[in-house]
Amino acid sequence: MEEPPKKFFRLAPGREVRLRYAYFITCREVIKNAAGEVVELRCTYDPQTRGGNAPDGRKVKATIHWVSAAHALPAEVRLYETLFATPQPEPGNFAAQLNPNSLETLTDCKVEPAFKTDTADGAVQFERQGYFVRDRDSTPERLVFNRTVGLRDSYAKVAASG
Repeated sequence: MEEPPKKFFRLAPGREVRLRYAYFITCREVIKNAAGEVVELRCTYDPQTRGGNAPDGRKVKATIHWVSAAHALPAEVRLYETLFATPQPEPGNFAAQLNPNSLETLTDCKVEPAFKTDTADGAVQFERQGYFVRDRDSTPERLVFNRTVGLRDSYAKVAASG
């Protein structure tokens, strides 16, 4: 989606955003492949905005984060939802009341390279997604993370309201 919905502020042609821990950037061109899929964004940055503030006082409406595709590590991410389809399942037939969408497994995720050597058991925040813990089956060669708590999804509200 090249043009974001109203009230959803993100990088788009002609728009300026803050790149987390870096600069203000502006998308100047969108490059697509033969199938019409976006494969590249050509942007400019304002070197005066290092650290996230503009000396001229201008403000941006969004801050985006990123993971370097060239350096990222592949990971499996498991997204858990409520186990039951109803808030209070009736005793006696729990199996019939299971939520068929209680687990979604994402297999082509990219994470920071630091996760290969960081073996801490604590929770980490995947920015704007939620809190995750490393699965017991995870290894440095096959990273697996489980979501423990999701974050509020403000875009879902915007998309639902039209």
